[in-house]
Amino acid sequence: MSVTNTPAFGQTPRKLNAVLTAAKTTYNDTANAVPLGTTGPNGSLLVKIGALPRATVTATQIQLYLSDGTNVFLIGSAAMAAYTMSATTAIPATTILDVNGNQITDQNPMYLPATAGTTYTLYAAAGVALAGGIVVTAEVIDL
Repeated sequence: MSVTNTPAFGQTPRKLNAVLTAAKTTYNDTANAVPLGTTGPNGSLLVKIGALPRATVTATQIQLYLSDGTNVFLIGSAAMAAYTMSATTAIPATTILDVNGNQITDQNPMYLPATAGTTYTLYAAAGVALAGGIVVTAEVIDL
């Protein structure tokens, strides 16, 4: 993005989705992490992200990573509570928090960078395997 005094406003809202089925037990690579999507050419604002299990799940950790293709950065996490799937109860959503422990919202977005010649990819992962999967959904706005 070129330097300017003009404010950059969000241009393109997008929804990113991934289904996590494998356990990720390392925190410095993308092994068993699932790509949610890439950042826009001028960067993106992550304005919401959460996870829902699609089957009975034991307590686990949800992880959020950002990679420039070479380096992998752990940028957020959440503790997903154990839940027994039932047709008579709501499935509890898990909100993924940023590195400071804050909820990512429209008022508290997380900036996802863009660098000329570098594509950044957002990944999600779970600490335990779940054959039915855990769905992670994010909302981003490209700048």
